[in-house]
Amino acid sequence: MSTPASRQDRDSGARARIVRGAAELIRTKGVSGTGLREVVAFADAPRGSLQHYFPGGKDQLVCEALLWSGHASGALVRQIQQRLVDATPSQLLSELVGWWRHQFLKSGFAAGCPLVAATVDVVADSDAIRIVVGRALDDWQDPLIEALRDMGVPEERSVNLAILILSSLEGAIVLARIRHDIAPLEVIVQELAPVLDGAVIAPVADSSAMNGNDGD
Repeated sequence: MSTPASRQDRDSGARARIVRGAAELIRTKGVSGTGLREVVAFADAPRGSLQHYFPGGKDQLVCEALLWSGHASGALVRQIQQRLVDATPSQLLSELVGWWRHQFLKSGFAAGCPLVAATVDVVADSDAIRIVVGRALDDWQDPLIEALRDMGVPEERSVNLAILILSSLEGAIVLARIRHDIAPLEVIVQELAPVLDGAVIAPVADSSAMNGNDGD
């Protein structure tokens, strides 16, 4: 017999699968092309689970899927930063591009960024989804700002360069899907790497240490 805790865990797992499944389908079909029954089948979730977990219907599910996507993108930035030793901004960008390169080469060019898909598809007609996409992008952008700042980029430039990275990466993803070619991804690494690393301010060396002054 299931305990209340095990049922709760099972419910949580099914709900999370539905949210992730919706995000995956939005990547390929947009919001309008993603049907609720298709999401349930894709997530291998019980029938009737949508009404149970998402009483707000498709709009609630789409919003949660987009927020999950932004959070996952931000988590990827943090994972990359933690994994790199003596990380530089250009290495961070290269790793992000590498993730997308792997996605395209492994699964083809059918799936892009769900935030872009939602923006193109429905944002003009839905202020609610526009606001959610903005929040999701902030969840992606804020870790970029923090990572750049930790690597020695001044605060103001960290914000600007995080926007530049997001804009360039999203544009390259769209071009790569259209052309079925990863070259646009490679271009942004090649061209932005000097700009990003050039923004790093080296720490000022301690003058007493440079002069061999031990304070005696």
